[in-house]
Amino acid sequence: MNIQTILEQAVSEHASDVFIVAGLPVSVRKNGVIHQVNEEKLLPSDTESLLKEIYELADHRDIHIFEENGDDDFAFALTGISRFRVCAYKQRGALSAVIRIITFRLPDPNELGIPENIIQYGNSGSGMVLVTGPAGSGKSTTLACIIDSINRNRDAHIITLEDPLEYLHRHGRSIVSQREINVDTENYVVALRAALRQSPDVILLGEMRDYETINVAMTAAETGHLLLSTLHTIGAANTIDRIIDVFPANQQRQIAIQLSTVLNAVVSQQLVPTVDGQVVPAFEIMTVTPAIRNMIRDNKVHQIDGIIYSSAKDDMISMDSSLQKLCKNGVISRDTALAYASNPEMLAKKI
Repeated sequence: MNIQTILEQAVSEHASDVFIVAGLPVSVRKNGVIHQVNEEKLLPSDTESLLKEIYELADHRDIHIFEENGDDDFAFALTGISRFRVCAYKQRGALSAVIRIITFRLPDPNELGIPENIIQYGNSGSGMVLVTGPAGSGKSTTLACIIDSINRNRDAHIITLEDPLEYLHRHGRSIVSQREINVDTENYVVALRAALRQSPDVILLGEMRDYETINVAMTAAETGHLLLSTLHTIGAANTIDRIIDVFPANQQRQIAIQLSTVLNAVVSQQLVPTVDGQVVPAFEIMTVTPAIRNMIRDNKVHQIDGIIYSSAKDDMISMDSSLQKLCKNGVISRDTALAYASNPEMLAKKI
């Protein structure tokens, strides 16, 4: 079986990832569960052949750099099939890869269960909207839905900075400039600084990875642009603490004040298994209110969870309330709701 056939089959079965690892058959992840495609275990020579085919499909990318370094990350497309993000690596001396399938069709937020008020964050003229959660929780998908809504409804210049590109946006009412790190530009910081000179209205920053990136992102949000980005944190309070803690102690007070003025919302999400073997997103939504701005500024971030937990509004929902609703509607089981809850003891009394 050649790599193109493997990828075509994975796309047709709506898999999210393909695993090529020596000692195991080719495997795919569907709805969060890994399945083996067949019973034929791959030898190191098999994985090497498949990896070489991938590099040929990726515009004859040079495989020698990967063979020397042991790691490589890139994307390529098969016309009419899909786009693929490849993370190639060595394990036990054998060439291996995990291939993420990136669909050409932009996701429908209604099908995915993304609330409309999250999509509406794209209507903000400026400020910062953060989508957070563990790896593989659908952060990029949520942001793609927000960008698509802006593209269909606003006259704007949208600049996306991604590593690598995960969804392809055609120009709609907006101009969409999509830049891939290490392909179209050197790194996030260089690209973000350049973006500020490219008359943007909306900037999508794939990930706020470090002090320098976060620093420039704060400036972008402060100077009249809408900045969308992600962090690998769970919960609004944890996200705010993480941003402030990245900075040296002598700057943290100033950063807290700056963050309190630019932050519009924090959306935390995780993918939860459903009773029918699928996955569904559960969300914590925090829209920044004057009271929350004061808490960020006055170093009382620990009080934010209490406000979210006690709120009954659609723009302020705790993760446990989201799980409770999914459980009440029969989408997820009680055990699953408690396993993913931030306060399982409290939730257990309600469901």
